[in-house]
Amino acid sequence: MTRPFAIPLRAVLVAGSLLAAATAMAGTVVYVSNADSQELSVLAFDRASGRLSPVETVAVGGTVMPLALSPDKRFLYAALRSQPFRVLSFAVDPASGRLKKLGEAPLADSMANIDVDASGRWLFAASYPGHKITVNSIDGNGAVTAIQQLVPTAPNAHAIHADATNRFVLATSLGGDHLSVWRFDAAKGQLTPNDPPIVQLDAKSGARHFVWDKAQKHLYLLNEVDASLVVFAWDGVHGTLRELQRTSTLPPGFTGKPWAADLHLSPDGRQLYASERTSSTIAHFRVDAGTGTLEAAGSTPTEKTPRGFTIDSSGRYLIAAGQESHALSVHAIDARSGALGEVTRLPVGKNPNWVEIVDLP
Repeated sequence: MTRPFAIPLRAVLVAGSLLAAATAMAGTVVYVSNADSQELSVLAFDRASGRLSPVETVAVGGTVMPLALSPDKRFLYAALRSQPFRVLSFAVDPASGRLKKLGEAPLADSMANIDVDASGRWLFAASYPGHKITVNSIDGNGAVTAIQQLVPTAPNAHAIHADATNRFVLATSLGGDHLSVWRFDAAKGQLTPNDPPIVQLDAKSGARHFVWDKAQKHLYLLNEVDASLVVFAWDGVHGTLRELQRTSTLPPGFTGKPWAADLHLSPDGRQLYASERTSSTIAHFRVDAGTGTLEAAGSTPTEKTPRGFTIDSSGRYLIAAGQESHALSVHAIDARSGALGEVTRLPVGKNPNWVEIVDLP
């Protein structure tokens, strides 16, 4: 009689442990750039508990700040703001979220913001100290390559993004207090000025970050210097903006110097959040589904000097990075009201400033 094949108990336990580890690492992964410790934190995010846990730390050899993901979330790009100015390309492991470096490419200056076009073939960058925007190519393997175009701008270019059609690219000038609008040729990777090319804002408002709503009917612009928030109607046919509303992100009783930082819409588009660094708060607004206008809904304390934050795809959590606390806060989001509730925290590297999130396949 043939004996059944027996698997040693120790092998079963080891295999089970490996499977459990792999399962724990799968799901949702958060990436954080830590400027002063010159590293990326890769963190697993457990939606059941709202907790983050370390997966790996990736040294990058420079002052790393803005991050960007490819449209398919298969690649992560990290810009270094120390010389030599360059962008690092990483492949995202679909099973674990770990990063595999693909290469480095030169950037034309210290870049405050980078982003990838809808085709995944071009990397945009905006230079605050260099007063310019640029376009780099991305090869078929997902690695950024040479600079294709460099365009001088008004002082302190800060953010640059393409609309959902990939026909228009907008960039902010913090020093020039305006948004510039560009037509984009995705076949050639070329920007040309739109007509009109500039949307002027109030003097000394300090145009910083902006987002479109999913329907591409409205654009929300956060101004750094006066912490104002501007709502525009967006004409996606002509690439033009019309101001609808202006409000403030400052908490009640604020008396310091405003220093607004980041803004994001919830995945369902019903809530908008904006961070303010001097007060270390996140302002919350309800979005009118018809008009796109905002209703102030409160302000919540968060990590000290919250430069960057993100919202997970379920809309249940907001993750904020504190530049001076060197930690992340995970805020639970109330499903009905959008209010920020209980918090879990995790220390990361020094001067965390940018947060990206990926749901693994």
